[in-house]
Amino acid sequence: MRAWLALVLILPLAAAAQTRYFEENSGAAGRPGELPLVLPQYPKPENYLPFQVGGITPFAFFVDAKSISVGSDGVVRYSVIAKSSDGALNISFEGMRCADRHFRVYAFGRTDNTWSEARNSRWEPIRGDLRNAQRTVLYSDFFCPVTGDIANAEEGVRALQSGGNQRSTNPGY
Repeated sequence: MRAWLALVLILPLAAAAQTRYFEENSGAAGRPGELPLVLPQYPKPENYLPFQVGGITPFAFFVDAKSISVGSDGVVRYSVIAKSSDGALNISFEGMRCADRHFRVYAFGRTDNTWSEARNSRWEPIRGDLRNAQRTVLYSDFFCPVTGDIANAEEGVRALQSGGNQRSTNPGY
């Protein structure tokens, strides 16, 4: 009887510990001190700032100027728009941690101009591959210059408007 009671009491604790371990190691729960998610206003075409990714992708890329923010948690947040040659849009609201070169997708844009929160939002490394080409460019040329992340939203907007951050290793101006 005692063994059964001990098992009943220990199993929930073990499950909670396993869940906590998974969240901390997968990035699913965010990081301690990370600000709660606040979705920005849905992007409007008049606020799109274009940036060049290069000839490796058939998409044109933009960042919504009104969505850029730099949180006290060290995360640069922004909406990115990928426009195909036939005009289809893929819109996402993302975060970037310059300190450790990671990104996170918080939400996706819907056709009715609303957001849908990402189901499996977690921090992932920014890799220099085709799938992350736009993130690699935003990281190196605009939001995460050599001397650290951008100080504020205005610096991010200026960098996008001028073709690159003056503190970047590859400024486009």
